[in-house]
Amino acid sequence: MPELDIQIGGRSFQVACQEGEELFLRTAAGLLDAEATPLMAQAGRMPEARMLLMSGLMLADRLAGVEEQLRIAETRLREIEARPRPAPERVEVRVEVPVERVVEVPVEIAVLPPGLADRLARMAAEAEALADALDAQTAGAV
Repeated sequence: MPELDIQIGGRSFQVACQEGEELFLRTAAGLLDAEATPLMAQAGRMPEARMLLMSGLMLADRLAGVEEQLRIAETRLREIEARPRPAPERVEVRVEVPVERVVEVPVEIAVLPPGLADRLARMAAEAEALADALDAQTAGAV
C-alpha cells in the first residue's frame, strides 16, 4: 500500500492509499490545499484539526453549489425534452431523371425551428461542463 507525502495548508501529512489511486489522492490533496492555503494566510496559525475542518467545509460548500447547478441544468433539460415537438415540414421535390420517363419521388425533410440546434448545443455544453466540474469535485473528495 503506497504512502504519499502531501502538503495541505503548509503542513506535511503522510497518507496511505490503494495501489493505483496515488493520482486521485494527490488531486484531492491539491483541492484541499487550495482551500487551506488562503485560510491559513487570513487566519494565521491555527490548530491542524481546525484547518482541515474549515477547508473540508469550504470544499463541501463548493460541491453543494456545483450539485445545485447540475440539478438546475438537469431540470431545464427535462423541461426542454418534455416540450411538444412541431411536426416536420413536408417538402415535395420533383426530380427529373434523363431517361425515357419522369419519376416523381416525394421527399420529407425535417426542419428545426430557427435557433433550436444552437440552443441545444449550448445546453449540452453546459451540462458537460457541470458534469466535468462535479467529476472533479467528487474525484477530489476521495
